[in-house]
This record gives sequence, C-alpha cells and structure tokens, in this order.
Amino acid sequence: MPYYVYILKCSDNSYYTGVSRDPLIRTYHHNYGIIKGYTSKRLPVILVFSEGFNQVYDAISAEKQIKRWSRAKKEALISGDIELLKFLSRSRTKSHGSSGSPRQKYSPPFSKGGDS
Repeated sequence: MPYYVYILKCSDNSYYTGVSRDPLIRTYHHNYGIIKGYTSKRLPVILVFSEGFNQVYDAISAEKQIKRWSRAKKEALISGDIELLKFLSRSRTKSHGSSGSPRQKYSPPFSKGGDS
C-alpha cells in the first residue's frame, strides 16, 4: 500500500501539507476534528493534491520539501503547471546565489510525463 503526500486548502486559503496512507480519509479526519493542530482552526479543508510513493521515507521527504516552498510553487504543483514550477525553482535558486540546492530533490510526477 503506498504512502501519499497531500495538500489541503484551508478555509482561510492557507495550505497544509501532510503524509498519509489514505488522503481522503485523512481529509475527513481533519474536517471532523479528529486531527488537532493547524487545520483545526481553519475548517473546512479541501484535498487539492496528492501523490503516492512506495516508500514512506520518500513521501516524508516530499512533504518536508513542499512545506519549505512558497505559496506560488505550491499552487503551480496543485495546478500541474510544471513549467511555472521549474521557473519558480530557478528564480529562487538564482536569487540565493546558488547553482543548485541539494534540498531540491522532489520531482513532481507530471515532470516525468505522469498523469497525476
């Protein structure tokens, strides 16, 4: 059974990123107060993105990376705009004077030609 990284859009228009084996059930848990924390004061939440991984470590790595992203990058991922996501990644890398960051490992599925 795969592990998923997922993004929820909260009622205040912020985003929450997490990892679960079943993002639909996890969204239910958030909406009904079973999950305490960030989303509990921002209900209801809507599942706007999920991607499966075979290894939990890979899902957690993607989650940690996405949590560091700007809102614009998250929205590019959610909308499937891989060109904008690449542009925003290059822009940020250049603005920090680096030729590349070893922390930028996560590659969304549609950059590989996937349908997700």
